[in-house]
Amino acid sequence: MAQSLWNILGSGKFTPDIIATLTNVGIAIAAAMIAGIALGTLLQSWPAARRVLDPLFATYYAVPMYAFYPLLIVIFGLGDFPQIAIGFLLAVMAVIINTLNGLDRVPPVLLKVARVHRLDPLAAALRVRLPCAAPYVFTGFKLAVAYSFIGVIGAEFITSSRGIGYEISFAYNNFDNGVMYAMILFILLVVITVNMSLHAWEKRLLARRRRA
Repeated sequence: MAQSLWNILGSGKFTPDIIATLTNVGIAIAAAMIAGIALGTLLQSWPAARRVLDPLFATYYAVPMYAFYPLLIVIFGLGDFPQIAIGFLLAVMAVIINTLNGLDRVPPVLLKVARVHRLDPLAAALRVRLPCAAPYVFTGFKLAVAYSFIGVIGAEFITSSRGIGYEISFAYNNFDNGVMYAMILFILLVVITVNMSLHAWEKRLLARRRRA
């Protein structure tokens, strides 16, 4: 597997597919983080809406997201957007839930300080609440990475004509085990590297917070 992966990367044959997949995953992660943090912050400040949506949060991952793929193709066409949308839909809920968990644990004294300084809701969220909830938000970030890879690559199996998922599916259908397992190994290495980097970054942030 390792030798086959080395040969594939050296040949550059699948470089456009790798770039396409990593680009779509990156867009899905960024969109999930922005939307998830914004929605989580809004819902934490709006208890009535949160109580209404709590059942959805509890059952969200019981819904097979790929069932919506034909609808997404009708809406966005056959390009990359349906794949990005699947990655986003899988990732955004993890960010929302972890953002809510972090904001629920902000000490009341910090909220009182924000009120004393007459911070508006946006300023209080950016300067007090979200920085305090950062470890939980970071957990959502790590989950968003994993879910975005799952969503995008899984969607590439269905109708895409390029990408890592497409190449794995094509190799599987043609009994090309060398390519199939090499690309699977590549995905594992990329995700492990990203998660280890995020873990190291998280440790540095926590260490800096303890020193402060």
